[in-house]
Amino acid sequence: MFKTLRFTFLLSGIALLFFLPFTALSADWELDLETGAAISGYNDVRIPGDSGTKFSLSKELEANPSVFLRARITYTFNERHALSAFAAPLTLKASGEVDRAVDFQNETFPPHTPLEATYRFDSYRFTYRYGLVQKDRFSFWLGFTGKIRDAAISLESATAEAEYTNTGFVPLIHFRLCFMPRNRFWFLLEGDALAAPQGRAEDVLFAIMYEPVQNLSLKAGYRFLEGGADNEKVYTFAYIHYIAAGVVLSL
Repeated sequence: MFKTLRFTFLLSGIALLFFLPFTALSADWELDLETGAAISGYNDVRIPGDSGTKFSLSKELEANPSVFLRARITYTFNERHALSAFAAPLTLKASGEVDRAVDFQNETFPPHTPLEATYRFDSYRFTYRYGLVQKDRFSFWLGFTGKIRDAAISLESATAEAEYTNTGFVPLIHFRLCFMPRNRFWFLLEGDALAAPQGRAEDVLFAIMYEPVQNLSLKAGYRFLEGGADNEKVYTFAYIHYIAAGVVLSL
């Protein structure tokens, strides 16, 4: 499955390159790398969604922070149009005991059984955005994102293990707002989000940017990832906090 996702992500890059000859000569490339700590907020699970045991991977188990890495490459052309490809893998681990029996993915774990849990939520996205407002110190972009979600939740004890996997396509609204109160410093609000009856997803960054030298910017801020789904197969809602830092290179 992961090979399929990588192949799809590669196709997105090829599509981006295919599109380039049809754009004007005024264009820029940007490479955005981000890392830091991912910390679990609430992370509630019930699988199957209509018959499993609802429990928390973060409150009833002890969730460990995880180092994350994200990468985005963006191609901006004609000043107001931008295409980007983005990869954001994420894995969180948790361990502990639950004070009652847990029915998870048709496997029963007795109460007070030492458990090891893994929450994986890998995201691959392709985005188009348009610059609605372009001022010297303020800009606002709006667009849409096609996201491929490759997710898995597993639970393991000394005698049993079970895993639920899910891969799917999610359409999202993309937005980006920049405000520069003074030269070389600016504030950034950027994200992808959408809510529907089937579930919701939000991935939003608040960051301070600083450009020490031309074509190189540093960023630091707070990101959150929130969302989930509630249906017969799965109930899962999570809130992940990110303490983020990164570099942005203009190529």
